[in-house]
Amino acid sequence: MPIRNIAVGRPDEATRPDALKAALAEFISTMIFVFAGSGSGMAFNKLTENGATTPAGLVAASLAHAFGLFVAVSVGANISGGHVNPAVTFGAFVGGNITLLRGILYWIAQLLGSVVACLLLKFATGGLAVPAFGLSAGVGVSNALVFEIVMTFGLVYTVYATAVDPKNGSLGTIAPIAIGFIVGANILAGGAFSGASMNPAVAFGPAVVSWSWNNHWVYWAGPLVGGGLAGLIYEVFFINTTHEQLPTTDY
Repeated sequence: MPIRNIAVGRPDEATRPDALKAALAEFISTMIFVFAGSGSGMAFNKLTENGATTPAGLVAASLAHAFGLFVAVSVGANISGGHVNPAVTFGAFVGGNITLLRGILYWIAQLLGSVVACLLLKFATGGLAVPAFGLSAGVGVSNALVFEIVMTFGLVYTVYATAVDPKNGSLGTIAPIAIGFIVGANILAGGAFSGASMNPAVAFGPAVVSWSWNNHWVYWAGPLVGGGLAGLIYEVFFINTTHEQLPTTDY
């Protein structure tokens, strides 16, 4: 059971060179992702006079986040695992695939990466507002919470199936693009309702820079619940039990 694999970690783990390198990789990957994702929304706003909430803006956001996450995961995968998301890190912790101390180090790096990306965007755009996540008109907190839970569940489940599962075989090579695709698809599904964060770090940076905290807890609670459930379910039912793998010729 994964509960037996959950570990706090050694006290010196946070200062080990490999852990610090991994944290730096998470910082850079998250900065790349948030800069591209949030920056695309700001650019669309500038070009269309605040038209980012139109259908075309939603598609643009979906593509920018899908492409950005594909790259961010790819460049960090061999160093830190390419989490780029506190919910992914939490899902990995619940499944016993990362220690608590290293997970906290990742969280700090991810949050700082997001804040730095948003500060750079504000400076590079000449002081334009960095839009924070918020609920659309007519969308209640409970509605948004369910959206964030379900979307993040799909994201972290995809991470486990393509990147974490030791039986993934050659499927692991497409993990970054599969992860980017599910985020892009979820933005098309939930962007018009909750903003489709699926990532506490993505919501945290804009909230800090714009100092807008309305319903911000939704963008932590939803992703952490969804990510934790995905990690627990996949670890219990698919990694800690054997299954017959399909022949490679069937892929």
